[in-house]
Amino acid sequence: MAASELAARAAPSSVEVRDSVGNLLADGDSVVLVKDLKVKGAGQTLKRGTVIRSIKLTGDDQEIDCRYEGIKGLVLRAEFVKKN
Repeated sequence: MAASELAARAAPSSVEVRDSVGNLLADGDSVVLVKDLKVKGAGQTLKRGTVIRSIKLTGDDQEIDCRYEGIKGLVLRAEFVKKN
């Protein structure tokens, strides 16, 4: 195999995740909710302006993995957040 072909296989395909205003998001960023969101299964509503710290990208261009107190396994759509 050619060296360029090996490098292409070794490098993971990067997906650009953009927030509601078009800012590029990365692992570890803090985001702010731009809309009240009802969380299914938690019986809780996250209010607009809530800060979510230390996000993780999932590989999907519209989903981010988050941690928030009292909610385990929270996944948000990028269209509902803005980079802080």
